[in-house]
Parts: sequence; structure tokens; C-alpha cells
Amino acid sequence: MSTALAAAAAGFGTGLSLIVAIGAQNAFVLRQGIRRDAVLAVVGICALSDALLIALGVGGVGALVVAWPDALTVVGWVGGAFLLGYGLLAARRVIRPGTDALRTDGEAAGSRRRAVLTCLALTWLNPHVYLDTVFLLGSIAADRGSLRWTFGLGAAFASLCWFAALGFGARLLSRCLTRPAAWRVLDGLVAGTMITLGVLLVAGA
Repeated sequence: MSTALAAAAAGFGTGLSLIVAIGAQNAFVLRQGIRRDAVLAVVGICALSDALLIALGVGGVGALVVAWPDALTVVGWVGGAFLLGYGLLAARRVIRPGTDALRTDGEAAGSRRRAVLTCLALTWLNPHVYLDTVFLLGSIAADRGSLRWTFGLGAAFASLCWFAALGFGARLLSRCLTRPAAWRVLDGLVAGTMITLGVLLVAGA
């Protein structure tokens, strides 16, 4: 294996290990994929955002993230409040199921604009994204010397593969979620994830 290919593979593996962990963003992409609602837009936002953050980290911006703890605190408060709000909305769907489920014609209900704005908020209002993607990946990439951008490219490709698989592959679960009770279980998991992460962000801000 060539040195460049090894660096790209290392970036791919490192990036995937950070992205695959269960979180608010992954839960949202999964739900949008199952509903088939603005999947391409959501996957594109997640992948492009990660690519930009990884590029900032590889470019050496990670030190600025650590140097501005007050900015991360503000992001933590705002992001935590947003997650709590989204989690409570998901909890309300569990208690009072509505029409926010998969339609029989295979198209999901919901607003593309709302999905895009929610995805942007879940991506950019999470301080852990900056610490993990910008600082951590950037620090690891710096050890690669002249191959740091190759490492970053591998990490960005891992993000693209993961979100595409999660968003477009989620539709395979749609048959299992044709019953309202199944959607209540999914929304319960989403609510639990969002509220827990929201509380952790606010408490740690």
C-alpha cells in the first residue's frame, strides 16, 4: 500500500470512528431517510459541513477553537436548547401521533425548508463537532506532515459514505415502520437521544 493511500485509509477509518457514534445528527438523518423527506439535501448538508470542518482542522484552525472557550460555551447553550426543543417535539409525537409518518405513496410529509434548517442547526450548533472534527481530526492530520490533506480527504470521504448510507439506506426500514406504533417507538428513541444530548450540552456549557 502506498504512503498516500495509507494516509487516506487512516483518515477514512478515523473519520468513520468519530461519525458513526449515535448522536443527534445521525438520529435526524435516519428519521429523514425513513420518511424519504429531503434526504439528498440533508445528506449533502451533513457531508459538505463535515468536509468544511475537516478542512478547517487540517488547515490548522483547531487551535482557534480551543482558544475561544466562551464561544463554545455559547454554542453549547444554544445547541442544547435547540436539541431539547426538538426532543420535546418528538416526545409529543409519541404521546399524540399525527400524520407526520410515511405516506402510502412513498413520499414523506414535511417541509424541505424546515428539514434543511434543522439539519444545519444540528450540525453547526453542536460544540462537540468543532472539538472532534476540527480539533481532534486536525491534530491527528498534523502528524501526517505533507500527507495531512490526503488524510483529511479520507476523513471527508468517510463522512460522505456514512451519511449517504444512513440517509438512503434507511428507506429499507420503511416497511417495518408502516404501523403507527413503530413510528412511536422511533420517535421515542429520537426524543430520548435529543433530550439527553441537550441536557448534557447545557450542563457542560
